[in-house]
Amino acid sequence: MNALIGLARWLRPWMLGAVMALLLGACASQPPVPDWRVNAQAASERATWAYLAGNTRVANLEFDRMRKEVARTGDAGLMARAELLRCSTQVASLVFEPCSGFEALRADAAAPEIAYANYLAGRLPPQELALLPSAQQPAAQRLLQGGAISSGDAALLPAMDQPLPRLVAAALWFQAGQGHPAVITLAVDTASSQGWSRPLLAWLQLQARHAESAGDAVEARRVRRRIELVLNGGALPPAAPSKPAAP
Repeated sequence: MNALIGLARWLRPWMLGAVMALLLGACASQPPVPDWRVNAQAASERATWAYLAGNTRVANLEFDRMRKEVARTGDAGLMARAELLRCSTQVASLVFEPCSGFEALRADAAAPEIAYANYLAGRLPPQELALLPSAQQPAAQRLLQGGAISSGDAALLPAMDQPLPRLVAAALWFQAGQGHPAVITLAVDTASSQGWSRPLLAWLQLQARHAESAGDAVEARRVRRRIELVLNGGALPPAAPSKPAAP
C-alpha cells in the first residue's frame, strides 16, 4: 500500500481522507465515514495490486466496484480521477492505449486531472507541467525537452520515491523514443522489488530485445531465463538428461 501513496496523494485525496477517518473512528467527535468512500478505497487498492500482479480478472472486477461506489456520488470529477489511476497502471506496464474512461469524462474534469491525462497520453503542453504532482515534474520536463535520454537523465527516476510514478515516467520516455539501457534496468528493478509481475515481464521483454539488438547473447539468455522464472511461477525447469557414461 505504501508503494502507491505518492500517486494516491494526488489522484485520490478523498480516498486517503477515508483512511484517516477510519484510523480516527474510535473518537466520538469524528463524523462517520461514508461507506462509499471506504468501499471505493478498498476496491481501488485491490484493483491496482491485482492488475500489477497480472490478475486481469480480479482487477476488472475491482475497478468496476470502484466505479460503482464513486458513481453513487454523481461526481464526474471524482470518477475521472479514478479512471486516471487505472490508466497509470497500464502505462507503467508498457500498455499504451487511449484512456477511454477518462476521455468520456474530460469535460467535467479539473485542470490537474486533464494535465495528468495529457501526460499519460504523451501530449502534455508545456504550460500544464506545473499542474502535475511536483515529484513527477522533473521527469515530465525532460520528456518535453525531447532527444535521447542519457545515463545522467536516468538519475531523475530514483529521485521519485514512489514506484508507480517512476515506472510511468520511464514508460513515457520509451514511448517517445527517449530510451536508455539504464532506464530499462531501473524499471526492471522497480517492478521486481514490488513483486509486480505484469510490468516486470513487460520491461524484461524490452531488456531482452535490447540485449539481442546489441549482440549480447549472454545477457539476452540471462534475461530470458528470468522471464521464464516469472512465467513459471517459480517452478524449476526439468533437469537436462545426463549423458550416458562412455564405455
